[in-house]
Amino acid sequence: MSVLLDATLEHLKALVGFDTRNPPRAIGSGGLFDYVRAQLPGFEVTVTDYGAGAVTLHAVRGQPKLLFNVHMDTVPDSPHWSADPHVLRVTHDRAIGLGACDIKGAAAALLAIANATDGALALLLSSDEEANDARCIAGFLAQGHACNAVIVAEPTRAEAVLAHRGIQSVLMRFAGHAGHASGEQKPSDSALHQAVRWGNAALDFVAAQSHERFGGLTGLRFNIGRIEGGIKANMIAPTAELRFGFRSLPTMSPDRLLQQFRSLVEPGPAEFTETFRGASLPAGDTASAESRRLAARDLADELGIPVGNAVDFWTEAALFSAAGHTAFVYGPGDITQAHTADEWVALDQLQHYAETLYRIVDSGNA
Repeated sequence: MSVLLDATLEHLKALVGFDTRNPPRAIGSGGLFDYVRAQLPGFEVTVTDYGAGAVTLHAVRGQPKLLFNVHMDTVPDSPHWSADPHVLRVTHDRAIGLGACDIKGAAAALLAIANATDGALALLLSSDEEANDARCIAGFLAQGHACNAVIVAEPTRAEAVLAHRGIQSVLMRFAGHAGHASGEQKPSDSALHQAVRWGNAALDFVAAQSHERFGGLTGLRFNIGRIEGGIKANMIAPTAELRFGFRSLPTMSPDRLLQQFRSLVEPGPAEFTETFRGASLPAGDTASAESRRLAARDLADELGIPVGNAVDFWTEAALFSAAGHTAFVYGPGDITQAHTADEWVALDQLQHYAETLYRIVDSGNA
């Protein structure tokens, strides 16, 4: 193994050892952030606690042009782990541990790079990505920090991802009238019948969007995640709750889609609440989104980072794009290894990522 990879694995061992599961997101400004601060001599470091486990660490050395962003929170571990998820295990070809792939491996590499070269460098570590809670990035952007572009770390197999879908989550409630189920029912009587009727219409609507395209992505992704309601088989359901989410293309209007979903059937839902919205990457209308995608491609080419395909999963790069920054996603590991028991990242991916960023930072291009 190379010296840079050895240093990366030492930092990764420490980072995996900190419990940053989200939920419950019991994350404070000490612990992991104290460790990171201690690894960055010569940096101006600011730690900001936004409450509810949302913490950022912003570290700057010199006058960098780029900002490297990594989220430090992880998903919860599952009962299927074969060993302690907070103890890093290193085999001949992989590093195994909670967050190793998504995405503490990238943070560990950046810490190794910060100590291997004295080039200008800016880091932003955050802790709220896995909760669909954008207070960290929103708070950072509100402070007006200057940077030419942002590279957001997520598992992309060490390729630059220039485009991904937006994401929206919705809670709907339907209202009916409790009664005996033996008689003829009007469409508005059963809240559960309304929910099922809406679900059928939603699936048909989504199928009709299959021809829509942007940057290698096709159609509208949609999922009904939960339906709950009713009392028993011989009672008309007075209430029902349905939660669904969709992932739109950069060229699709989230507000228009919300309105279309809301008005699919009559009677409509008694309550329709958007619970989360994440912009697509790049953000903007058709013309501005394409312009931003091309700017991100030019930056990746300039830095010598290969460009990969657009992806379906959401990242916080969209938040930076919506704020007007050129942004793309780039990190070690494969998204299929994230959020799994015995989560792992390939050592050759970690080494390639670290060596690429070392070259960028050491040459003064960061």
